[in-house]
Amino acid sequence: MEQHTRLKERRVEQVVTAHHQREGGGFMVRRPLPTRNLPLMDPFLLVDELGPVTYAPGEAVGAPDHPHRGFETVTYLLQGEMQHKDSVGNHGTLGPGDVQWMTAGGGVVHSEMPTSRLLDEGGVMHGFQIWVNLPAALKMSAPRYQEISRSEIPRGASEDGLAHVSVIAGRALGVEAAIDTHTPIQYQDWTLKPGANVVTEVDPEHNVGIYVFSGIIKAGFDLQRVEAGQFAVLREGSIVRLSVSAEETVEARVLLLAGLPINEPVARYGPFVMNTEQELQQAARDYQSGRMGQIVQEVM
Repeated sequence: MEQHTRLKERRVEQVVTAHHQREGGGFMVRRPLPTRNLPLMDPFLLVDELGPVTYAPGEAVGAPDHPHRGFETVTYLLQGEMQHKDSVGNHGTLGPGDVQWMTAGGGVVHSEMPTSRLLDEGGVMHGFQIWVNLPAALKMSAPRYQEISRSEIPRGASEDGLAHVSVIAGRALGVEAAIDTHTPIQYQDWTLKPGANVVTEVDPEHNVGIYVFSGIIKAGFDLQRVEAGQFAVLREGSIVRLSVSAEETVEARVLLLAGLPINEPVARYGPFVMNTEQELQQAARDYQSGRMGQIVQEVM
């Protein structure tokens, strides 16, 4: 039985190390995807980790008005506060543990900025933004927002209490996400204490990757070491194993990402992701001509 189970466990095929890059209004991100050795993990286009960074009063920065077309952005905050607005009238505030799932579709202009309180008082910002591709049939769909508060995100735990998971998309440890996705994916935030050894099911047809953003884990049936700042791609199988040595002194934090590949041509330039260069050129013209709208600023 053990041999049969091990045959179904995915193995680590590739490990890449995130690089640092400045984005938006000047904030630094740690980016494991895309990198030179891993330009795409279909359907995932980008994984950015912001921080953790501690801002003094007046220092916090964000991403002022900018466009997107052809994909979805998923913003997940661990610490701090962010306010967002867009060109179709949506606006809101994200706090620790909250998720914003924005389908840019045919085009939207939006901003992601620190709240006035964070700007005035300073504080810690830490979170993620992930880009999920859309198939050609949905690239020009109407923009859509889903905002899920921390209290609405399902959480599961292993029987021994050493592994905990927040399920943003998909299913793990008997709990299922509340969010609706165009592309079948799993997005999970795992906390693994020393001694944890847990397996979770994934669709055999999905591409699967894990990003360690704190601590050290061993992943896959070969128990390959993956450290903070590294992204591991796992191939072939329906089970992913995550473990932390009992000798470790700190818990590990891991994002698990799995998704059904779209298997279509990807043409990308900055904030636009389409199927052809001609579609990219059209997206740029539409943005420059104002067809994606603009954010209406409040009059004081």
